Amino acid sequence: NRTLLIVLFILIFGCILGPFIGSTCAYARLCTFVFLWPIGDWSARICIAFVLIATSFIVLTPISLDATFDGDLTGKVFTWQWVRLFSPFINIYAVIFLVGGAIYSAGRYFRAGSKEAPFKGNILIAIGGILPGIGGSMARAGYTEILYVTELFGLILIYCGYKLIKEYNIRVRLQSTT
Repeated sequence: NRTLLIVLFILIFGCILGPFIGSTCAYARLCTFVFLWPIGDWSARICIAFVLIATSFIVLTPISLDATFDGDLTGKVFTWQWVRLFSPFINIYAVIFLVGGAIYSAGRYFRAGSKEAPFKGNILIAIGGILPGIGGSMARAGYTEILYVTELFGLILIYCGYKLIKEYNIRVRLQSTT
């Protein structure tokens, strides 16, 4: 069934990619402080192991499509409903470090008096990181379609924030070499 494959694809890659973004942010943030370097290493290792275990169970869970299945892309088709309990831990980890790291960085730029691209880019990244969580809450409330729209806009905002900061850093480097 094509719908079933789409559900599995979205759930698996959503489960995999979110934590890696959060883990990268955690690693970068914790490793900037020399005394926290081991925590950054272990945080990344634990997150990756957790995601691999969660992904294995999601792939192995039996799928049950009853007569009332309406084609909604939700985790309700899983026979093992407990596999859905992995996502809050992964999402909380990702939000703490992705959104928290972006807000922390934006705050540092703001306090330093810089309201240019790095500040604005970090704000875009923070908003982009929160949008999928809002969409996920709406999906659990029964409005599944909103999740995909908020994920799309979230990724677009994260990318725009990244590009804004990257282009600013390139301009600053070019100006400092001339």
